[in-house]
Amino acid sequence: MPAASFRRIGLAALLMMASVFLSRVFGLLREMAIAHLAGAGGAVDAYQVAFILPEILNHAVATGFLSVTFIPLFIRHLVQGAEDEAWHVFGSILCIFGALLSVLVAIGVVLAPQLVRVVAPGLEDPATLAAAVRMTRIILPAQVFFYAGGLLMAVQFARDRFFVPALAPLVYNLGIILAGVLLFPWAGVEGFAWGVLGGAAVGNFAIQWLGARRVGMRLRVGWDWRHPDVGAYVRLTLPLMLGLTMTFSTEFLFRFFGSYLPAGSIAVLNFSLRVMLILVGVFGQAVGTASFPSMARLAAAGELGELNRLINGTLRYLALVIPCSALLMVLSPEVVRVLFQHGRFDAAAAGETADVLVWFLAGAFAFAAYTVVVRGYFALRDTLFPAVFGTLAVVLSLPLYPAGIAWLGARGVALAVSVSGVLQAGALFALWSRRSGNAGQAQVLRHYFKMGLLALALAPCLAGARRLISAGVSPETLAGSLAVCAGVGALFVGLMLLAGRWLGIGEIQELARRARGMGRNEKKGSEVRVQSSGK
Repeated sequence: MPAASFRRIGLAALLMMASVFLSRVFGLLREMAIAHLAGAGGAVDAYQVAFILPEILNHAVATGFLSVTFIPLFIRHLVQGAEDEAWHVFGSILCIFGALLSVLVAIGVVLAPQLVRVVAPGLEDPATLAAAVRMTRIILPAQVFFYAGGLLMAVQFARDRFFVPALAPLVYNLGIILAGVLLFPWAGVEGFAWGVLGGAAVGNFAIQWLGARRVGMRLRVGWDWRHPDVGAYVRLTLPLMLGLTMTFSTEFLFRFFGSYLPAGSIAVLNFSLRVMLILVGVFGQAVGTASFPSMARLAAAGELGELNRLINGTLRYLALVIPCSALLMVLSPEVVRVLFQHGRFDAAAAGETADVLVWFLAGAFAFAAYTVVVRGYFALRDTLFPAVFGTLAVVLSLPLYPAGIAWLGARGVALAVSVSGVLQAGALFALWSRRSGNAGQAQVLRHYFKMGLLALALAPCLAGARRLISAGVSPETLAGSLAVCAGVGALFVGLMLLAGRWLGIGEIQELARRARGMGRNEKKGSEVRVQSSGK
């Protein structure tokens, strides 16, 4: 791949990493606001259950896959110089499937009482069930904005424009926070549901409309359902609609099985899962999103060897999630205390959330790796195999959940998610390597094994440092927890830098070089500003 392409991916990845990181921060602020105002009781359980039907509907029209299903079709026309045809296909797909989604939303709103009982059969409290139905009806229409906005973002990605799409999750989460906090005195947790609808309308649709116009959008309302690309889009999307992905199944299954646990368990599972997904989002989602247009171009050009090289290099980078997970495991009590233990979220809820978080973190690296491996198939315009594989894997993993609940309760649900994720990501990568003739598979696996050993070596050192620092401060307080996190985090950075040098881990060394380069650039910029002000 040309160096310019790597630079473009690197810049796009940095932008998307910044966006995902900030969106995760805003997402944490959202969860912190919910925890502060409502704690971890039945009302928060109802709020979480209210997302099940919208998540199913979102999955049913493959909204989360618009970038990987629509971009190859759109780019092909741009490469051929047929821009008018590209926008014609865009308009037809937007109108046809947007209308279909609107009908499904209307049906969901009408049948919400019956459907909520199906997707959360363990809910028995009438007040919790009624609240879940009300909030489901509020959140469902947001899926229309997500779908339309997904297409608008896809055309921007196809033009290698990432800034405006990067704003979507930030505005979305900000809308939830503002509406939830402002409306809570009158509407309770339901205020956050209204924030979901408003945030989706502004962040995922209105702003993206402006961004698409900046890249030359030519919207033509049309219903050309006989167009070959509409048929191709259906063939690419249908397996994703019918299949079960790892991310979707996790969001559904923790709520489904959590409904059989004591009140507040769904809330605890959600809070801990969101912390784990910070690692997945900052590393996996950001890099996967930024690299996919290049994956699609390499696949279209038949450069399978270069595609494998890109995937292998990305996976090696994502192995950094393993030691980062070890750090968060050690600091889980302090992290949860800092983030959530205030207002109505008491020490007991914080302790349970910290325990559950450890089991979720065990599978964080697999979730990050999966987001990249699956895009290799999508780049080849193969959505059928990942869908079939994912569905079989989810079905085979179902016994893990009741077994985990019987053994560990809510922690067992988190363990089931992690075990299922590791098995799915590992098997999918092995199958991809066999299909594509990936000669670098063994090197990637050895690298993950090395990072796993590194994490095992780091964990007792970090735990010892945590005990030492805790002896000198009060870890039960906010200031004490922050001191423990700062001290252990500083040790972690130092040990990682030493490991990068002694073990020859290029990814750590590269991150260190980039950090030093950013520091030098910032210093030079400061000197220039001082000189300018002196003049």
